[in-house]
Amino acid sequence: MSKTRRPQFIKTRTPHTAHQGLQPLSIQFKTRPTILQIVPTLNIGGAERTTIDMARAIVKAGGRALVASSGGRLIPELLAAGGEHIDLAMKSKNPIIMALNVEHLTRLITREKVDLVHARSRAPAWSALAAARRTARPFVTTYHSKVHENPRLKVFYNSVMARGDAVIANSAYTAARIARIHAPDAARVFTVPRGIDTAHFSLANVSAERIEKLRAEWGVADDNRIIFMLPARLTRWKGQTLAVEAAAALKAAGHKNFELLLVGDAQGRDNFVNELESLIARLGLDDCVRLTGPCADMPAAYAISDIILSPSIEAEPFGRTAVEAQSCERPVIASDSGGQRETVLTPLHVGLGAATGFAFASGDVAALQGAMAEMLALSSDERAAMGARGRANVLAHYSVEAMTDATLAIYAKLLAPA
Repeated sequence: MSKTRRPQFIKTRTPHTAHQGLQPLSIQFKTRPTILQIVPTLNIGGAERTTIDMARAIVKAGGRALVASSGGRLIPELLAAGGEHIDLAMKSKNPIIMALNVEHLTRLITREKVDLVHARSRAPAWSALAAARRTARPFVTTYHSKVHENPRLKVFYNSVMARGDAVIANSAYTAARIARIHAPDAARVFTVPRGIDTAHFSLANVSAERIEKLRAEWGVADDNRIIFMLPARLTRWKGQTLAVEAAAALKAAGHKNFELLLVGDAQGRDNFVNELESLIARLGLDDCVRLTGPCADMPAAYAISDIILSPSIEAEPFGRTAVEAQSCERPVIASDSGGQRETVLTPLHVGLGAATGFAFASGDVAALQGAMAEMLALSSDERAAMGARGRANVLAHYSVEAMTDATLAIYAKLLAPA
């Protein structure tokens, strides 16, 4: 390491479970470290949202939060949180631009006296790694995405996310895959579950006006129908086709008093939207299944729903939907794979009286239909109790504060004097 200043830290409390022997702490900086986060863009997404959350936490702890990206809709929110944005072509995968970015980042790190570099995506991580090594700065990565095990070229490309001085995995599932596929030194890998804003995702903070506005927009009647909702971008691996087929099986089994809302942005996948609409019509589900399009008020969407589906066909590295739903006191039916195995407490593991949802075998239409039927068989009071347990689960383990505390503690460990 170079002989640049090393920030000092004050430990103020220890509210959360330690990860990998590291005790997460609320931290106040004695000096003002500069932390540079690097992300392709600042548009809506998990990595981007976490970038903003961390920028706010860095500033709150007394540090300086820089973010380098290609820009996006979240820049005003970053600035409102006290962060600073540097416009660089971070989303490019062009080798020439990536090489130029090494020079841009090296100059930025030197000019702004950056103390630590944190990369959150693969393409910019290669440039960030080279710049951090040139300037002898600690380098942190967060593995937000899937950990692929083939083809070889993709595995190598992704391996940059396992080359940090600290490698943050967003779930134990992701950490295990990192260890198996990339085999970094285990001491460098930390499991820090994704955190959500539990005040934002709280039914207590959703007004009746917001709920009625969304009901009117979607044409959802305030009657005794049970509303299933699948909130996810419209892409095959999120399981929309599976959910439609399960709804058809549920209806064929005699269950009539339900509705399924597919909520999400197609992001240009018009062919898949057409396929879903054709499937709904062919199965005779026009009266109980609908595509709503994207939603700008997800807490209100959870409020008008009774049961949330997260039936991803491929394993979710973390699975934000299941956590948001629990935070909004809604029981969850999730595929039994990936990070959702950790976030959703199921009867198989904790018993029905402690469960926050049901799990089903990934990709199995009959299993999903069975779980939906089981949920319908519960009384409204039983579903409400399950939802309340979900809220408690999220408050205990998946809040933004838990995530930012743990990440600040990792920064502290890397920046502490030898």
